Amino acid sequence: MKNRENRSPIFQNRVNEYLLITLISFAASVSLTRLFLEITGYPQLGGGELHIAHVLWGGLLLFIGSLLPLIFSNRWALDLSALFSGVGIGLFIDEVGKFITQSNDYFYPSAAPIIYAFFLLTALLYVRVRREREKNARIYMYHAFQELEELLDNDLSIKEHRQIIQYLEKIKMDNQDEQITRLAEVLGEYLKERESYLVPHRPGFWEKWYLRLRVFEAKWFGKKRMRLILVSALIAWGVYSIFEPWVILRIFDNPEALGIIVENLISNNLVRNQSGLNWFQVKIGLEGTLGSFSILSGIFIFLRKEQLGVNIGIATMLIMIGIVNLILFYFDQFSTIVNASIQFLIFILLVRFRTRFLAKK
Repeated sequence: MKNRENRSPIFQNRVNEYLLITLISFAASVSLTRLFLEITGYPQLGGGELHIAHVLWGGLLLFIGSLLPLIFSNRWALDLSALFSGVGIGLFIDEVGKFITQSNDYFYPSAAPIIYAFFLLTALLYVRVRREREKNARIYMYHAFQELEELLDNDLSIKEHRQIIQYLEKIKMDNQDEQITRLAEVLGEYLKERESYLVPHRPGFWEKWYLRLRVFEAKWFGKKRMRLILVSALIAWGVYSIFEPWVILRIFDNPEALGIIVENLISNNLVRNQSGLNWFQVKIGLEGTLGSFSILSGIFIFLRKEQLGVNIGIATMLIMIGIVNLILFYFDQFSTIVNASIQFLIFILLVRFRTRFLAKK
């Protein structure tokens, strides 16, 4: 019985790009929508009995995003589909508070953690799809056919031609399916005859920015400078994470000030009983603990124990991003977006530092 993975053409060269566009546009749409509404005082479109909520615009963009790849087969249609889908789902899920409460409460405290959890699941899907898997002749043929779109448009570049030839050579080396191997041979002969029609390679939008980013990284972020940035970022973030819990713990010694904090939590429907207050205390403890580990990670990297420091830092950021932020989004609501963005940035820097400078050790 054939593996299901081998029966489905899920391995596409640009699937990572499409998912990344969706992920970024999803996060940006939620963040910018909340920022815009906060700045403008939550205006409403419509009058009288009408209220045109932005969930409708999200649904419209999702509909357009689903139609584009059905109508057009060009790559730009897939790029726009990914963009519209990301923005659309962001505008849609931003109103999740209205859908889970009888009072249609847009500001329901649990809405923010739900939106963040949905974003994490999308990010997890992106990481899962990016993971390299074993490929066979059939999958390489899918890749080759995808690149052949440029041949039909008379826009096949030297780079794309070379990539297709490499796929076809791997198919012939695999040699498990006689029909596919024969097709690869025929396509290879045809492409060799088309070499005189090739055009110079013109990088696309995303490829241009990727190349610019790599050049910028190589020029300005050597190991010494990147280590300094990591040490500074980890220690600064650790101090910031410890500061708020330290202040609140000091307030616990002042019954009057503590009463004001509890009253504020109750008035915002963040705490309704002792269990809610216990979760608030868990939030404080986790912030302080992970802040200490962040500082420890920075110290180890500073002391040239880079492998240990980077591992501690990555684990700390993963726990913060994947678990603790769900609690923080409940109590601090969408102000946590800024903190989460900084954590993602530090996490990416840690992973990049390990990939560039520690992978060969």
